[in-house]
Amino acid sequence: MVLTTFVLSLLGAMALGVPIAIALLFCGVCLMIVMGNFDSQIIAQNLINGADNFPLMAIPFFILAGEFMNAGGISKRIVNFAMALVGHIKGGLGYVAIIGSVIFAGLSGSAVADTAALGALLIPMMRDAGYATNRSAGLLAAGGIIAPIIPPSIPMILFGVAANVSITKLFMAGIVPGLLIGLALVTTWWWVVRKDDLQVQPRKSVKEIWIATRKAFWALILPILIIAGLRGGVFTPTEAAVVAAFYAFFVGILIYRELKIKDLYRVLLQAGKTTSVVMFLAAAAMVSAWLTTVANIPNEVTTLLGPLIDHPILLMIAINIIVLIVGTAVDLTPTVLILTPVLMPIIQKAGIDPIYFGVIFILNNCIGLLTPPVGTVLNVACGIARIAMDDIMKGVWPFLLVECLVLLILTLFPDLTLVPLHWFYDK
Repeated sequence: MVLTTFVLSLLGAMALGVPIAIALLFCGVCLMIVMGNFDSQIIAQNLINGADNFPLMAIPFFILAGEFMNAGGISKRIVNFAMALVGHIKGGLGYVAIIGSVIFAGLSGSAVADTAALGALLIPMMRDAGYATNRSAGLLAAGGIIAPIIPPSIPMILFGVAANVSITKLFMAGIVPGLLIGLALVTTWWWVVRKDDLQVQPRKSVKEIWIATRKAFWALILPILIIAGLRGGVFTPTEAAVVAAFYAFFVGILIYRELKIKDLYRVLLQAGKTTSVVMFLAAAAMVSAWLTTVANIPNEVTTLLGPLIDHPILLMIAINIIVLIVGTAVDLTPTVLILTPVLMPIIQKAGIDPIYFGVIFILNNCIGLLTPPVGTVLNVACGIARIAMDDIMKGVWPFLLVECLVLLILTLFPDLTLVPLHWFYDK
């Protein structure tokens, strides 16, 4: 009865168009009524405690860093750097998009922000060079979801807080899976465009490559700074977010000089709006998470998946299927916040490494950003390219399939995630 109430109240509120955060609170109220212990003070207390969490402080600063990067000219220089390297190859703009996605992933941690920034720069260029618009937009959307996997990653921060696991370890474990997705996209793009007649950019001279590298130097050094600082224990993920925001501000206003004082109000306001949405979601999810624990819902789910507890790989495949289905209807952030407290007891009982699960879980949710009808990143790419959802689905499906293949490979071979973790993170 309690599990049924949880599912129906949450999905029912979402089906009516209620904002996700409000739907989570409504779900919590319904659970309390069914259990016969409704108390508004419990809701208020858990709502405040949900937001009063030090690791969550990383989120507003990483969001602010992303806004400073876009306003400060960092995005443009990364694209020019990638263009100098591979622009002359057949389908070169596609490779620029993939390289740009990987570099951007190490800067902002937001799939939507990366897709919007790269799409605004590259889709018009790809269209003018004779690339199919739906395929170009599909590639940029598929590349955009690398952002929440390679550190810094906002969804991994949320998962780390909800699952009570090391955010630094999650960051380190996401590096190789993120690079594998980039490599898979490169291979798929080569296959897709091998027979196309596409306009290529002139080959850049060594001097031009050096100039592009020099101009992008300050942008390229930030991911290295973050990873090295985390790996060396110089700062925590929250402190890394502050460093990233200050660094992006410093570079944009004093080195590239494209970030103006008059732009600060707009940038801060936009970062504040985005932060408020994410933090309210996190706070509301903590109310729901506390009540699901009190209502013993994780044990009910464990009972349903009980036959698979002794078979970790089969259990992971079953969870992946469930998350993929949920991802078609629910966005990444609420899915992470809703399902993490429910699934973690099962993962722990099955003896599955929580860091490995976290990376697979986040990757799975990222793929959901490319699946209609919700498909947030897909909708962003549609808006930038000015095409319909049906058109972009025709362009994105090869990349979506190969990313699902990478998900399956990482699920079947946990060492692909865990062994590199030991390289990057010394216990």
